[in-house]
Amino acid sequence: MMKLSETQITEELKKLEGWEIKENKLHKEFQFDSFNQAFGFMTRAAMEIEKMNHHPEWFNVYNRIAVDLTTHDAGGITNNDVNLARILNSFF
Repeated sequence: MMKLSETQITEELKKLEGWEIKENKLHKEFQFDSFNQAFGFMTRAAMEIEKMNHHPEWFNVYNRIAVDLTTHDAGGITNNDVNLARILNSFF
């Protein structure tokens, strides 16, 4: 998997609602109405994440989930990260 260029990342961000670059990672914070909804989102996402074998850095507090995506083996953001961001947006 190849790391995306800054230009490629900028172009992909235009298509990823709510995502930004934070500390060289794709970053988004999701907010739900309740803990159950947040946990349900994480559970549903975990099934797809496991199929992809591409695991995010994520953090949950009550009804909020912060997600950071990067591909450690490539040393930055790759198409896998962009694809996972799209999937997470579709689940939200």
